[in-house]
Amino acid sequence: MSTFPISAPSWAKLPRRHMPVLATLALLLVMYGIGVSQYRAFSNVQVVFNVFIDNGFLLVIAVGMTFVILTGGIDLSVGSVAAMTAMVSAWLLQSGLPALLVLVIALLIGPTLGFLMGCAIHFFDIQPFIVTLAGMFFARGMCTFISDASIPITDGFWTTMSQYRIGDPRGNFVSISVLVAFAVVLIAAYVLAYTRLGRNVYAIGGNPQSALLMGLPVGRTRIAVYTISGLCAAIGGILLSFYTLSGAPLIAIGMELDVIAAVVIGGTVLTGGSGYIFGTVLGVLVLGVIQTLITFDGSLNSWWTKIVIGGLLFAFILLQRLIGIRYK
Repeated sequence: MSTFPISAPSWAKLPRRHMPVLATLALLLVMYGIGVSQYRAFSNVQVVFNVFIDNGFLLVIAVGMTFVILTGGIDLSVGSVAAMTAMVSAWLLQSGLPALLVLVIALLIGPTLGFLMGCAIHFFDIQPFIVTLAGMFFARGMCTFISDASIPITDGFWTTMSQYRIGDPRGNFVSISVLVAFAVVLIAAYVLAYTRLGRNVYAIGGNPQSALLMGLPVGRTRIAVYTISGLCAAIGGILLSFYTLSGAPLIAIGMELDVIAAVVIGGTVLTGGSGYIFGTVLGVLVLGVIQTLITFDGSLNSWWTKIVIGGLLFAFILLQRLIGIRYK
């Protein structure tokens, strides 16, 4: 009697690093399918565009966080740095400085603070959690130091960037912030996939000691990723100021947690060494679709967004752990 070998299904042959991203994609498709089946207007293309418009600044900040988490680090300062960037922009514009000069100054805030935090982490061997927590308090304190009240932005350049729409004949449109976010995503994806810095980031996240023994610039790379995270937080802060046309000391409180959730739900492993920018995009979309579903429902409190995100975050951390145990 002849026997035939039983081949494993094709999905079982996929590399394990792809599985969390595929799980995120499947979740996103299921959630979108639920929305379309429950609400007729949910299938409108503009609904998808609105998810990107409302979360463009979050996507940019999440890209920077992806670099940090890929090395096995964490950056708790990003929300406060984004708020400080928006606050400084509003304050300088109110003081009468030219918009382009304000833009340059605002873009320098994040990477400067990120560079200093990266140096503290590397040269003094302090845990990233502590250093970036200090950075978070410093940036948030600076927001209140500048002003304890919201500062409106009436500058012509800022209002033009805020209100400019790029659309099609059917009336669907996206904002400038979405284009900036896409540009940041493409640049970051290229850096991680095709440059020496990207290879070093993955190597350090996989095993810092081995990377050091191989002669890789571990310290320089760690400083670089926190600088990149600060730059992305600054860009996100500018996009946030476009979105709100104001700077406020209490804006973006808790955003760093949303960013970390988006990156982890997008499949990036918290211990480092595995993850993709595309997964981070999917993670941000998942958060945006959750918010949109709750808005369409109308009967649920906005705190349900946090509850669902918390459940998903726990599920994806558990999934990453189970995959790691399964393949040991």
